[in-house]
Amino acid sequence: MLACVGRRVIIAGMATLVALGNAAPILHPETLAAKEQALFANLRALGRVLVAYSGGTDSAYLAWAAVQALGENAVAITADSASIPESHKRDAEAFAEQFGIRHEYIATNEFDNPDYVANNPDRCFHCKDELFRCMQEVGQARGFVHIVYGVNVDDLGDYRPGQNAAKIHEAKAPLVEAGLTKAEIRELSRMAGLPTWDRPASACLSSRIPYGTPVTIQNVKTVEKGEEEIRALGFRQFRVRFHERLVRIEIARDELARALDAEMAGRFVAIFKPLGFHYVTLDLEGYRQGAMNEVLGLARKQ
Repeated sequence: MLACVGRRVIIAGMATLVALGNAAPILHPETLAAKEQALFANLRALGRVLVAYSGGTDSAYLAWAAVQALGENAVAITADSASIPESHKRDAEAFAEQFGIRHEYIATNEFDNPDYVANNPDRCFHCKDELFRCMQEVGQARGFVHIVYGVNVDDLGDYRPGQNAAKIHEAKAPLVEAGLTKAEIRELSRMAGLPTWDRPASACLSSRIPYGTPVTIQNVKTVEKGEEEIRALGFRQFRVRFHERLVRIEIARDELARALDAEMAGRFVAIFKPLGFHYVTLDLEGYRQGAMNEVLGLARKQ
């Protein structure tokens, strides 16, 4: 499967963010402009790159930057996997077309790997290992030596076993090398006119399944159906967490009041009971990134 376009758009964004405690961030255009130029220079030095591209804020900005630096010598690669929501694929395609990014899908087969399906805490390693292995095969066939992916400075402090797979396959992290944080990437994206600048954080559908519960195409597709229905209700930032017969819905705190309504509760029940859940619950802590990793922290403390 292939979707390529040739139009290029070059726009530069200039600003940076420095957090001062809990105060609002302060913009420093010169600092962020320097970081962006360093990013472009690092990408140009690589010559030809394949970009691991999910369509989220970070990978979209990296794919755009790679085109600014390398033009046709940058190709964005999206995994054609059941763990990637169809809506994310559509968004990735639309962004690539809008900004003249060469874009292709490659089939990945992580669901054929028992170590992935077992859904142990290293699941993400097996997913990224499969993706980078497939990308290396494409690169070797086409003369692309380097793979780049959209990890940023903030990600380095989180539990992300996929980064170990990146090291094994020598995938490079240009955003980290340029010292870019998530907030800075969002601001650069906004200044560049990229519609992904304020896109909610996203992750693969398998991240909705608790560690130890096997990840199957059926249960990730069940999650996807539920999330599509919640999105249709107008919620923007949320997760559907799959707990066998129980579903735990996380809604962003600024949207939680709307979810804590008897009528909305009825809508949630009407969505999830037909999907096979016996119990429909709303998480009172609201959405937080990496919620499934919380049990790992508790396990380490015990």
